[in-house]
Amino acid sequence: MTTDQRTITNPPTLHDPTPFGYSHAVSAPGELVFIGGQYASDATGAVVPGDFAAQVDLALDRLGSALEAVGLGYEHVVRLGTFIVDHDLDKLEALGKALPARFGDRLPAQTLSGVASLALPGMLFEVDAVAVRP
Repeated sequence: MTTDQRTITNPPTLHDPTPFGYSHAVSAPGELVFIGGQYASDATGAVVPGDFAAQVDLALDRLGSALEAVGLGYEHVVRLGTFIVDHDLDKLEALGKALPARFGDRLPAQTLSGVASLALPGMLFEVDAVAVRP
């Protein structure tokens, strides 16, 4: 596939991710839409400080913004990749409460990875997604 066959969407409601080496959303021919890693970020891409649960909520809001920018919603997500710094059961419980608030009882497939650190200092959580365009 050449780059001409992809549509890159970096909505103005999110920070410019290109200095970090990724796009917020990439649509490719067919039905799949890939959403790059979202985290608790401000308009400049700086990490918004907060506890783990607050970072999860903001990262999931950012995911919603990226989905909306390509005409989709949480209901179109079929897979999540979640990354948790210093994963433990308390963090799993916080994530377990946050996801149904957005996805209801139709939760997407998910892979959770416990990691030592993420791309920027202060990041505690990151999420990426695959959605299906109806």
